[in-house]
Amino acid sequence: MKIYSTYSVKIKHYNHIFKDTVSIYRKAVDFLINVCLSEWDNISANKNNLLQQQYVERCIHATKDNPAPIYDFDAKFYKMPSYMRRGAINEAIGKASSYKSNLVNWQNNPAGKEPSYPKAGYIFPSMYRTVMYNQIGDYTAQIKVYIRNTWDWITVVLKKSDMDYIYRRCTKRKQCAPTLQKRGKEWFLDFPFEENTKLTDTPIYEQTIIAVDLGINTAATVSVMRSDGTILGRHFCKLSKETDRLKHSINRIKKAQQNDNYKTPRLWTKAKGINHDIAVKTANYIMDIAVLYNVDTIVFEHLDKNGKARGSKKQKLKMWRSQEVQSIVTNKAHRLSMRITHICAWNTSRLAFDGSGFILRGKEGGFNTCELCKFQNGKTYNCDLSASYNIGARYFIREILKSLNESSRLLIEAKVPQCCKRSTCTFSTLVSLNAVLISA
Repeated sequence: MKIYSTYSVKIKHYNHIFKDTVSIYRKAVDFLINVCLSEWDNISANKNNLLQQQYVERCIHATKDNPAPIYDFDAKFYKMPSYMRRGAINEAIGKASSYKSNLVNWQNNPAGKEPSYPKAGYIFPSMYRTVMYNQIGDYTAQIKVYIRNTWDWITVVLKKSDMDYIYRRCTKRKQCAPTLQKRGKEWFLDFPFEENTKLTDTPIYEQTIIAVDLGINTAATVSVMRSDGTILGRHFCKLSKETDRLKHSINRIKKAQQNDNYKTPRLWTKAKGINHDIAVKTANYIMDIAVLYNVDTIVFEHLDKNGKARGSKKQKLKMWRSQEVQSIVTNKAHRLSMRITHICAWNTSRLAFDGSGFILRGKEGGFNTCELCKFQNGKTYNCDLSASYNIGARYFIREILKSLNESSRLLIEAKVPQCCKRSTCTFSTLVSLNAVLISA
């Protein structure tokens, strides 16, 4: 599979000189969006992206073989570099296609507002090599921008530490065309890199996995499992100091809001920074465990956070960066040939791993903390650890049943009926499934 990553390099000494370039590019995309929507029937007739781009270019750009195009693009955007023009065409085709498909979906099911007319928005141009960007030194480059009422080359100095990182870490990756970006008051060149990796193909019965239960109180609970139900390791990532710092930062925001100060950007920036730090440390902890046991697959819950959060813990839910943790782990795991998979999250924490039924958690079970729970048979256990067992078990149950033929699967489901409904499967279901497979 192909992995894409992007590294930003700061441009030194320049601040306002790139504004005209970005403004012209955005105006060109807005102009081309109108062209694409006017010619959409002819554009959509071609399924090939290159043919679509060539058709739009014939409509707007005059050449020796095409002296009279339909639209006066060249008059409005005089001497725009050809590669930037084609990049703007592709951007416009994408936005027009998205708008048309959204409009059809809305017409078939008119729920909510009609899709708004597409605009260029806050997009930035790609600096294609040799025609828009040239590397002339280790820390210097030439880029073509709109300056002094024409398109001309300027020499920019790139930040040394950023370029050294690329030379040290990305020499074996394919470097793609950089993109000119603005963040705050500073300008950057974003260098995308492409690399190929082959994910592991270990048979399901020989796999070692880690089942990860991401929590609000405990950052992550990790169980290392085998397909026969053997638990090779149990690990907890709590990050108590970072959680206390986040709670203190949120309390400062709350105190300011009680005094009618609702605009607190600095306080929110600090809170978001702490939250991001928690996500990075949690992801690094998970990857350290994965590398330690040389696992084949990392299993997460499919956490759907759409919709409005309700209840007394809605702020904790909104601040919970579970999606960011999963994204970071996915990027790191694929580089190490590990696979990432997700299972149904229903009842993983509510059902006891030993199959005794629903648990009593926190105050319901007579505890002062939500980390502990009581099973129906009276056993006291860590709730997140029980959930991680269930997560790993559901993955193995799903993959084992997928590997069997139809007759074998129906026979096993008759003997272990809990396998039929994935949202009620627990660790005990996996143990029963293995017992049936051994006896067969």
